Amino acid sequence: MAEDIQNKVEIPKEVPVLPLKGGVVFPNLMVPLVVTTPSSQKLIDDALASKRIVAAVTQKKEDIENPGPDDLYSAGTACMILKMLRTPDGNMRVLVQGLERVKIIRYTKTEPYLVAEVLVIKEEEKESVEIEALKHNILSMFQEIVKNSPYLPDEFITVALNIKEAGKLADFIASYMNIKTEEKQEILEAFDPEERLKKLLPILSRELEVIKLSTKIQQQVKSELDKGQREYILREQLKAIQRELGIKDEREAEISELREKIEAAGMPEEVKKVALKELDRFSKIPPGSPEYTVSRTYLEWLVELPWSVETEDNLDLKRAENILKEDHYDLEKVRDRILEFLAVRKLKKDTKGPILCFVGPPGVGKTSLGKSIARALGRKFVRMSLGGIRDEAEIRGHRRTYIGALPGRIIQGIKQAGSKNPVFMLDEIDKVGMDFRGDPQAALLEVLDPEQNKEFVDHYLDVPFDLSKVLFIATANITATIPPALLDRMEVLELPGYIDEEKLFIARGYLIPRQIKENGLEELDVSFTNTAILKIIREYTREAGVRNLERNIASVLRKIAKEYAMGNLKKEKIRIGVKDIEKYLGPPQYYSEVKERKGEPGVVTGLAWTPTGGDILFIEALKMPGGKRLILTGQLGDVMKESAEAALSLVRSLADELGIDPKFFEKYDIHIHVPAGAIPKDGPSAGIAMFTALVSLLTGEAVDPELAMTGEITLRGKVMPVGGIKEKVIAAKRAGIK
Repeated sequence: MAEDIQNKVEIPKEVPVLPLKGGVVFPNLMVPLVVTTPSSQKLIDDALASKRIVAAVTQKKEDIENPGPDDLYSAGTACMILKMLRTPDGNMRVLVQGLERVKIIRYTKTEPYLVAEVLVIKEEEKESVEIEALKHNILSMFQEIVKNSPYLPDEFITVALNIKEAGKLADFIASYMNIKTEEKQEILEAFDPEERLKKLLPILSRELEVIKLSTKIQQQVKSELDKGQREYILREQLKAIQRELGIKDEREAEISELREKIEAAGMPEEVKKVALKELDRFSKIPPGSPEYTVSRTYLEWLVELPWSVETEDNLDLKRAENILKEDHYDLEKVRDRILEFLAVRKLKKDTKGPILCFVGPPGVGKTSLGKSIARALGRKFVRMSLGGIRDEAEIRGHRRTYIGALPGRIIQGIKQAGSKNPVFMLDEIDKVGMDFRGDPQAALLEVLDPEQNKEFVDHYLDVPFDLSKVLFIATANITATIPPALLDRMEVLELPGYIDEEKLFIARGYLIPRQIKENGLEELDVSFTNTAILKIIREYTREAGVRNLERNIASVLRKIAKEYAMGNLKKEKIRIGVKDIEKYLGPPQYYSEVKERKGEPGVVTGLAWTPTGGDILFIEALKMPGGKRLILTGQLGDVMKESAEAALSLVRSLADELGIDPKFFEKYDIHIHVPAGAIPKDGPSAGIAMFTALVSLLTGEAVDPELAMTGEITLRGKVMPVGGIKEKVIAAKRAGIK
């Protein structure tokens, strides 16, 4: 039939070009095609309305949706469209008959589809000994491939043996072989039949090797499976013999031990059912199976969790108060809240644990306070650092389908504690991140919700665990980065920074005794003068907490320990004074910025709040010839820039009262700078300082550098309520503001 069509059909010089993705149509063969693009569907419709002839040309890259002339190969096959069917999904199914090879001479149209002028390649069949030898080899290899290939029917051998022409034989075999599109295109572009056979021969040789190797691998796998089945049968027979003899094998002993642990674990009834069901499944899994270890690990997690184990709370309020006072200085709010919890627990045994959040700058004792609370209550303590966590599975665990899956860190912490009511510290909750693996903060919503955490489901365990008796304590430097829904579930307790006098008391009562003990100096009578401690506080640290203070005290004591160990200290009583500090710690690191400054017009001292405590900043204003421009520098955020504009507007509105020439603003530019320029700054509380700096600049009156101010200013000249007062006052005192 194909030859009849070829003989009857005349291929025109210009034909529409149908691009093919990942396939090649050969002459004399019928091929079904799926047409999806609108331009190609239009081409089919137009071809059906005329001579039904198209040129099927393969794309160089499959991922191009609307290929142009440069995206197609230079040779294809002229085809006749035999049938067309539209499918419900809007595509076309087309049956085409390959006629002749064609070579693209040039493209005459590109819209609405490609049309090209083509040269029909008429095939001349030649006969020679070499061609016969090539045909023989190719037929021999093709027969072996068909016999060993699951996707080629045996009838293909008969069809191939009946094809006499060398070119048609090569086309037939290349069309149905599972080879690369580029290799098929090479065979299509081989216009000489002998060349075509030569290109096909190494491809068939390679495919035959691949099939032989695949068959060998399958036989090996089957052999291994047969061996495994044999071992299984023998193992089952051995079990039967052992049962008859009354001998327990290791496997049965292991299963029996797990069953006893499940019974003794005190699990809720629904969890116990799941555990026994998994144990029954485990008993049927062969030890060599990968599922064996997965199931065993899961059962071990279930039986090792403290389902009913909890520590008895020490309800002696006086003792708890003494422990909290002993470990930490001046934390009345926290101490009172813990004592309130103990008092309620004394009156009502089944009360739920509170969810607290300690917020404050680094070094004020948030984390160590959690340990003291656990000691005061007589509970186990678990700490989990949340800083940098971005994967929700860190909280909820991975499902058991994943290789190496484990429960989340909440359940791991409970197992580590060995009781269901520990003090569980979630450190740095404000530094949790999120990415494509989920949002850990959203997972914490369930953990920290007293109404939901009674039935917390870890993805790995897939059974509920009661977290309602856990005393959760979160810590954070700021609350701004904590989602409102999560913040709402916690009771926030502020831990502000310490003033110098408080740091002096903490150093004397806590830090120095601890560091003397840690550095092995109990035998010596080592003491610091108050002035020496204050020198370290003021000139070697700049912090809201006491972490660096303790670090510097430890540095001094280590140097004394070194001198003592080397025999350089003759006396046993050592008193460290102001003059000794520079000897041990080197030159001072910080100086009072305010003391070094003299009052000058346009410069005002402001107060700022930061996540690490308070700080002072200087607002500098300058005028220069120009006109109507306000220049703002110092890495200011949008809110701070608006504060500067509001301050300038207020100054301009009060120009007459302040004795400022109204024409001044038309003749001069004003530049406001907030050093240091490398540190980003934002917030409205510098408004009053900016207003004062502008008034100082324009009236020529200097502001006392020992006077600092903070607060948002309105256009009516009112100062809004100010936040972070304690931190700002501490920073002012530290800087020498009077």
